Amino acid sequence: MLNDPRNITLSLLFALLIVVSLVEMYISYMHDRKLYAKKDTWTNVYLMGLAFLINLSTKTATFFLLDYCYQFRLFEIKNIFVYWVVLVLAQDLLYWILHTSGHYIRFFWAMHVTHHSSPLFNLTTGFRSTVFEPLYRVFFYLPLAFMGFSAIDILFAYLVTQLYGNMVHTQAVGKLHPVIEYFLVTPSHHRVHHASNIRYLDKNMGMVLIIWDRMFGTFQEELPEDKIVYGLTHQPEDTGPVNIVFHEFKAMTADMKRAPGLMNKLRYMFNPPGWSHDGSTQVAKVMQQELKEAEQHQKAS
Repeated sequence: MLNDPRNITLSLLFALLIVVSLVEMYISYMHDRKLYAKKDTWTNVYLMGLAFLINLSTKTATFFLLDYCYQFRLFEIKNIFVYWVVLVLAQDLLYWILHTSGHYIRFFWAMHVTHHSSPLFNLTTGFRSTVFEPLYRVFFYLPLAFMGFSAIDILFAYLVTQLYGNMVHTQAVGKLHPVIEYFLVTPSHHRVHHASNIRYLDKNMGMVLIIWDRMFGTFQEELPEDKIVYGLTHQPEDTGPVNIVFHEFKAMTADMKRAPGLMNKLRYMFNPPGWSHDGSTQVAKVMQQELKEAEQHQKAS
């Protein structure tokens, strides 16, 4: 097992991520860029630890569920090169669906919000994991098993792309060559994703490829005139690690309790964050449309 090329690859990539994170941290402190704060960084590490423990406890069930579904595969790809290309592409698309669900369905947002809760943005922000995602992530990847991809390969592809996704959590890299910016998720794209600016909300959901966002209308370029403010539109007052994990569940439960009728209660769970039965709060798309109209009016006047 230790000599398995998959394990060696993952170990090297994780080691590289740790080293690059330490280098970024050192440069930030040396140049007083204030990209890091001690409490915030330890919260990131703590949440990564929680996610790791849940991943570990669900790993066996995840593997056997994928392996069970693999028995009912609809086809197999014999060419090894085509096999891995299709696996990575399909896995990345399914991740886009998983990630988008985490932004447009409040129940999933209540779990995913943890990852967006830091007002800072650095390589350790990628460690601020969606703690409970391992409990449901496998169901989004089941189509891969039916497509003829083995459980071990699915898990390996996910981990490799996840490590790439961690590497784009940085302000140290500006925009890259336009060709790269067009196809791949870059630090510039992911800075937009972590912004609380109205224009940037729920944009750039991809892990490796940004083309899904361009195809499905969730792409937004980083604009110099709209400087990014990181974190949530409403930051929780209690930034302790326990509240960071559960604060949106508390808010959702409170909204459901005051909502009239069963259907409204369910809408607070399954509609996008910001939806309200009385119009007291708005979803991101409505706010973005209002921003667009205000900008158009300003240009015309």
